[in-house]
Amino acid sequence: MKSCGLTALQPLWPNGIFAGTALRQQRPAPAAPSKAAWKQLNDAVGGNLVSVDFPLAACRQAAGSSACKNLFENIKNPYYIGDHPGLTQTLGWVDAWTTQPSAYAVAARNANDIAAAVNFARENRLRLAIKGGGHSYQGTSNAADSLLIWTRHMNDIAVQDAFVPQGCEGAQPPQRAVTLGAGTIWMQAYEAVTTKGGAYVQGGGCTTVGVAGLIQSGGFGSFSKHYGLASAGLLEAEVVTADGKIRIANACTNPDLFWALKGGGGGSFGAVSKLTLRVRELPEFCGGAIFTVKAASDNAFRGLIRRFVSFYREQLFNDHWGEQVRVQPDNSLAVSMVSHGLDTDQAIKIWQPFLDWMNRSKGAYTIAGPTIIGSLPARSWWDVNWRKEHQQHVFAADSRPDKNPTNVWWTGDAGQVGWFIYGFESLWLPASLLEDDSQELLANALFAASRHHGVELHFNKGLAGAPREAIKSASDTAMNPAVLTAFALAISADGQGPAYPGIPGHEPDVAAGRRGADRVHRCMHELRAIAPNGGSYVSESNFFESDYQRSYWGTNYPRLVTIKKEYDPARLFAVHNGIGSE
Repeated sequence: MKSCGLTALQPLWPNGIFAGTALRQQRPAPAAPSKAAWKQLNDAVGGNLVSVDFPLAACRQAAGSSACKNLFENIKNPYYIGDHPGLTQTLGWVDAWTTQPSAYAVAARNANDIAAAVNFARENRLRLAIKGGGHSYQGTSNAADSLLIWTRHMNDIAVQDAFVPQGCEGAQPPQRAVTLGAGTIWMQAYEAVTTKGGAYVQGGGCTTVGVAGLIQSGGFGSFSKHYGLASAGLLEAEVVTADGKIRIANACTNPDLFWALKGGGGGSFGAVSKLTLRVRELPEFCGGAIFTVKAASDNAFRGLIRRFVSFYREQLFNDHWGEQVRVQPDNSLAVSMVSHGLDTDQAIKIWQPFLDWMNRSKGAYTIAGPTIIGSLPARSWWDVNWRKEHQQHVFAADSRPDKNPTNVWWTGDAGQVGWFIYGFESLWLPASLLEDDSQELLANALFAASRHHGVELHFNKGLAGAPREAIKSASDTAMNPAVLTAFALAISADGQGPAYPGIPGHEPDVAAGRRGADRVHRCMHELRAIAPNGGSYVSESNFFESDYQRSYWGTNYPRLVTIKKEYDPARLFAVHNGIGSE
């Protein structure tokens, strides 16, 4: 099937793309480059070339050592992982990859440091990797024995009231914006823009995801249904391309590169050093609806799914509601949604008909645990102190000494920290499935999918129902246009954690992993039957994605290939299933 997909796309590709131009890369070794060459690089980057430590190695050598004990006390802390150049948040994927350390890392402080690393890798034909947040499920932020560009320390933030992209004077009006270093994570961005500034920047839902990686892959957050794609808010990027040049990319300067950076995938077109994003108005309230409904039988569960699909279409299919529901094998529907611009009374009024319907269905449904429907001041959404004062225990915190008090992450994201993936697949579901004559088809497919594995519907990761402006802006990005007409991104995933091969007591269970991957695949197969051309989100998808070019980028792929050839013909920047990685 993959061959068929490639054949279908070949007529769209420029003739001879990349033929004979691939750079034969090698791994760093003591004799190549020489010690003198490494010293020159270290001098060029102000002494910020570091030999990469790999904490997992201590456990492979001595599982009972204090170093290993310390590792597993911290491996579920995403800030600990982010502070180590040799670690990534995902530790591997069964039958696919395991995290491996670079030989050396340039702990970059600015674009000049990045340029020095890029030139050194190109001139010495070294494998190059880039790590900011290190959240890649597919392992694209690490490569064994490579030279790593590590941007963790590049986290300066500047909010500007009247930003105009370079070269756009007179063509674009000044607007409020925020400029972020490539190593910034979203919690730092929200602290500056929302908690302190009372405004909003569209970013990621997970607080420890890197800004640069998310923007380059398209990017969704909890409120994307209102504001649109994170990449659509990019106003300007500073990026080092394969020739070592520091370039500015915006709508007026290098516009082709600018477009490619908005969803073309991280690590494919260059090493981003700085981004400037649009700052938006913040509503008075944000909130959520959280509860789990358990059905007493399979037939009752089918009825629950059908009713929810109808209710979603009638009441929730708009820019006020995002995040997800989970359709689970134990016949439960777990609602975990967020609201934008609604106060508590408004939110309760919207959900009341659905709750009343369940109450009228005597004995068929029970609500497991509390029902939480309410709102809070939007400015307090990421405010750690406000959440503590109001007894809202939604964050896990960095427990290391002398840590920043804002080093927190949502408790709901804890499962993916240090995990080893069994299987992960995603699929955009078109809004046509919400039409009256298709709702039964959708509900039946969701029920059938849940017989194999749980499936989540992420409503904020499909832009159908979003404001016209958000859809228009998203259409000017490199993402698969399927996102524009999808009402949700369906995700099914399984994994184990923390785990890593060769560590007694923490070995990945390969047999269980293969069974889990099969269940995930069977689950998603039921949905692909009703959305065969839905496409998939590059950052949250299958390592073994069939026909990834069409899945991730659709009709935008040929243009991305042309831009890749212009800025990186020898493919210095190479990632799994990236542009031009055939």
